Amino acid sequence: MKKDILTSSRTGDSCIHIKHKSGLDIYICEMKGFSSIEAMFGTKYGSVNTMFKTAADKDYTTVPEGIAHFLEHKLFENEDCGVFELYARTGASGNAFTSFDKTCYLFSCSKNYEENLKILLDFVQKPYFTKENVDKEMGIIGQEIKMTNDNPEWRVFFNMLRGMYHAHPVKIDIAGTVESISHIDADLLYKCYDTFYNLNNMVLSIAGNISADKVLEICDSCLRPCADKGLETVFPDEPAEIVQAEIREKQPVGASIFNLGCKCTAKSGYERLKDMTAASIATSLLSDPALPMCERLLKEEVINSTFGGEVFYGDNYFTVIFSGESDEPEKIREALFAETDRLINEGINEKDFQRIKKSSYGMMVCELNNVEAVANLMLNAHIDGVKPYDAIEVLSEMTSNDVIDFMRREMRRDRCVLSIIEKEA
Repeated sequence: MKKDILTSSRTGDSCIHIKHKSGLDIYICEMKGFSSIEAMFGTKYGSVNTMFKTAADKDYTTVPEGIAHFLEHKLFENEDCGVFELYARTGASGNAFTSFDKTCYLFSCSKNYEENLKILLDFVQKPYFTKENVDKEMGIIGQEIKMTNDNPEWRVFFNMLRGMYHAHPVKIDIAGTVESISHIDADLLYKCYDTFYNLNNMVLSIAGNISADKVLEICDSCLRPCADKGLETVFPDEPAEIVQAEIREKQPVGASIFNLGCKCTAKSGYERLKDMTAASIATSLLSDPALPMCERLLKEEVINSTFGGEVFYGDNYFTVIFSGESDEPEKIREALFAETDRLINEGINEKDFQRIKKSSYGMMVCELNNVEAVANLMLNAHIDGVKPYDAIEVLSEMTSNDVIDFMRREMRRDRCVLSIIEKEA
């Protein structure tokens, strides 16, 4: 069992990485003096992973959209009692989530972390699917899908993705559709579980007032070794071009909302981290209320305090998104295009760049003193194919020219989609 100490050369913070004999990657950060513990048990299996095969399979298997989310719901049930009931007995708070590229099960507590860790490792390794409990869950998730379909912020986001991606499953709701989940049964759930919940495709991240030796002792007793199945996931060919530049929909909302997304080149690992860092600074420069463009749009009441930017990325997709409330989203789009061109041609003001860079660095350092943030950092870095402290290193080395290079390469007018939910008259 190999144990590595990973240390940030910038801050001195460190964590432990173990490749466990079971096949599981384990990250541990001992944070003495903290009162809480956060543990996350995750699999690199999200809503976009609808086509896959193992080394033993001749052909790829295609499964219904929404099955990863469905599986997450069902794992919380076992033959004896619900997992939340077990956590209630120990005073822990348990939860889970499915995103586009991962599924995670987690707990937070201030005591009894040993017992809580045993509960976490046990139930995630003990699936229990029957026709009866699958049929019951189908109705529950169907109602959840219908509710999210009525959510304007959810619709404006997925309308944008559908205008952007021709074939990539990222354009499909994480929960799937009422029609797609109707094809899910116990056998399919077991097939997906056996494929993606193999410990070689999973990661355990735990941080807080813990003992690494005790965590590993529990892992030794609870983890069931399994052979690496040689999992391969594939995605449909996705052209660089968008589907359509503008999508409008009317809904009974208090204010019109928009998402403006720019379809960028999808990368992986360290190269994606560098692009993500540059893109984050670019979005900050273009959405900073202290800078002239936003100052002007605020004064003209074209935007308000809801205006902001973010970077959205995962396996084979990468998008820069601006969003907010506005009755004039087309004016925002043109302002963003013009400001992007200006920054590319004239350069970025170094004082503005350094202010945003230092602010981002400061937030990263603060998060290293937050138990929940550290557990998330270790797990997300592993899923993304980088090391936990790579992000702070990349940010430290980032220059304004790197940001300009990203904007020139990726933030193109012909790759942008404007999605609008208009207020009904």
